Amino acid sequence: MSLAFDARFVSRFSRLPDQLSGLRLALVPVLLGLAWLGAHSVFVAVLAVALATDLLDGFLARQLGVCTEAGAQLDSRADLATWLAIPLCAWWLRPELVAAEALWIGAGLVSALGTTAYGLIRFRRLTSYHTWGAKASAVALGAALFPFLGWGAVLPLHLAIGLLVASQLEEAAITRTLSEWESDVPSFWHARKSGEAPEAPATARNILRRGGGDPL
Repeated sequence: MSLAFDARFVSRFSRLPDQLSGLRLALVPVLLGLAWLGAHSVFVAVLAVALATDLLDGFLARQLGVCTEAGAQLDSRADLATWLAIPLCAWWLRPELVAAEALWIGAGLVSALGTTAYGLIRFRRLTSYHTWGAKASAVALGAALFPFLGWGAVLPLHLAIGLLVASQLEEAAITRTLSEWESDVPSFWHARKSGEAPEAPATARNILRRGGGDPL
C-alpha cells in the first residue's frame, strides 16, 4: 500500500513522523501521572492517543519517504518508554488484576527487556527492527489493554503476550544473525537473506525493496 505525495507536501510534513514519536515519548509522564491520580477515564483516552501515534509515525515515514536511522531510534525509544510505563500504570489503576496476571505480564516484560539488553550489548544501541511480528504484537497489546483495564478480560491479554514473546524471540534471532546494526528489518527471513546475499551492502531493507516493498 502506498500513497503519492508531491514534493511540497513531503517537504511540509517531513518532520511529522518524528513529531508523533516525540509526542508519544512526551505522553509517558502524563500517563504515569494520570494513573497515579487514579484518573482512569482520562488515562484511557491519553493511552489511545499514544498508541495511535505508534501506528501512524512509521506508516507516515514510509509513505513520505523520510525513513531515517535517527527517526527509527526515536520511535524505538518512545516505544520502550511507553511499554515500560504501561505495567506500572496498570498496577496503580487495577492492582488486583495485575497481581493476578503477574506471571503473564512478567513473561512479556522479561522477553522485551531481554531482547533489548541483547541488542544493546551486541550493537551498543537500541535495535529498531520494527518487524512485522513486533507491529502485530503492539496492535494486539494495545487492543487487549482496554478490555483488560475496563472489565478485567484476560484472554486478549494472554494472546497478545504470547504474540509479543514470539516476536521478541524473532528479534533476538535477528540480532544474532546481523553482523552490524540495521533498522527496519521486517522479519528473520529478511535478516537471513541479507546475510546470504553476495553483493555489498546487502541490507534487509534492500532485500525488502527487491521483494516489492512493505505491504504494511
